[in-house]
Amino acid sequence: MIERLGARARALYPGVAAAVVIALAAQFLGDHYGAPVMLFALLLGMAFNFLSDNDRCAEGIAFSAKTLLRLGVALLGARITVSEFSELGFTAIATIVGLIACTIGAGFIASRLIGRGWRFALLTGGAVAICGASAALALAAVIPKNPKMDVHERNTLFTVVAVTVLSTVAMVGYPILFSTLDFTDQQIGFMLGATIHDVAQVVGAGYSVSQEVGDTATLVKLIRVALLPVVLLIIIGVLRSRATGSAPGLPWFVVGFCILSAINSLDLLPTAVMTQLSDVSRVLLVTAIAALGVKTSMKAVFELGPTHLSVVVMETVVLLLLAILATSLWLG
Repeated sequence: MIERLGARARALYPGVAAAVVIALAAQFLGDHYGAPVMLFALLLGMAFNFLSDNDRCAEGIAFSAKTLLRLGVALLGARITVSEFSELGFTAIATIVGLIACTIGAGFIASRLIGRGWRFALLTGGAVAICGASAALALAAVIPKNPKMDVHERNTLFTVVAVTVLSTVAMVGYPILFSTLDFTDQQIGFMLGATIHDVAQVVGAGYSVSQEVGDTATLVKLIRVALLPVVLLIIIGVLRSRATGSAPGLPWFVVGFCILSAINSLDLLPTAVMTQLSDVSRVLLVTAIAALGVKTSMKAVFELGPTHLSVVVMETVVLLLLAILATSLWLG
């Protein structure tokens, strides 16, 4: 047993080490230049695409892109507590759920218009609706690959790049836009948390306005993150009901997410421990993104073209307009 584990570790080490080094470089650049770490990890990973054809690195890269990704998603549960739901109230929670459903629905409509299937619609719509790159990775792990087309990883990378870029643009533009609409700080916080894709950009946008806006935006965003396992369970249930045996069962990382969320909600472990688990989750996700970048060539991603980007843009615009409408009508 020990010998087998040692052999497995030796086989994985070169590829995992390469992904970790790329992730560390991305973190360094993100810390020093204020740009999204996920985007740096993707771009740097793509620059090392030649490693995916290296016999020594290929196995470890694949392990990082799949197993470390799922472990990172599971540890996201350490960020969530059930008490966060009660702080917002029923109307706000119902509005968030409605926004998620409508955004994913818009993804299906937009994908149909450009001739893409339900997998691409669910991947992009879920990423925009829930929590950007993290949601894209989680969704990619439960959506079965199309047996006729080997484009799953390319679509995943494209979605991560698109939502990260648009989220960065929103971080700068949305606070200015919402401030001109004569909304209160609480309303602005809600809309920032409900419309910006990634957590880091929500935090940056919210606290750039005020402390109250930042607190509200972060809370709303965490509610969206907390709804990720619910969406995953719904997808799994639908797939299983329609499946012929190819749909996935209940993934262990979804179970892990729910267990950690329950532990965090019940204060069964010290806050410092849960904070560390949340930090580890981020490290694992950045490493997985770097590995996915290595596995995908930049040329293949950009070959998707502007029509695919238009789907993500449409989903983003629908989410923005619906959030403004809902805030005006029900959250005044």
